[in-house]
Amino acid sequence: TNITMVSQSTLLSPQLAVREGRPDDPLECSVHSLPKPLLREFQHVFGQAYLEEMARQDDTSLDLLAIPTNQQARKDLVAVGDDIEFEKDRLLNVFMEFGEELCKRIRSYGFWADYIDPCSGLPMITRNCNKVYSEGVLETPPQYRS
Repeated sequence: TNITMVSQSTLLSPQLAVREGRPDDPLECSVHSLPKPLLREFQHVFGQAYLEEMARQDDTSLDLLAIPTNQQARKDLVAVGDDIEFEKDRLLNVFMEFGEELCKRIRSYGFWADYIDPCSGLPMITRNCNKVYSEGVLETPPQYRS
């Protein structure tokens, strides 16, 4: 049974994003306005002053959106072995390529965008950010809990 969680902050329900030329590596994405705990985390990682300066430069209010992603692993990632390490690397590379492409596209429309390196917890595009994003802020949807 596939259960889709939709909350008040959900602007676009989860759906598969299939990148051109990568039909075997879809990512499930959704779009959300930031709930307060996540907004505090953004302020921690990027700095309140940086976010306010960004809004001043664009002469807009600061409306931030989050695009969480999920991927389906082809192997049981709890197991060990070279094939498991290869699968973890594949998933990481798919996410990093997706994050880079999506942010580039969003930025081409004049909006700010960044993505977090899942290994380090650091932003990939915004420089001078040395605070780590804590994944524990988001709740795991029931369909992904073991």
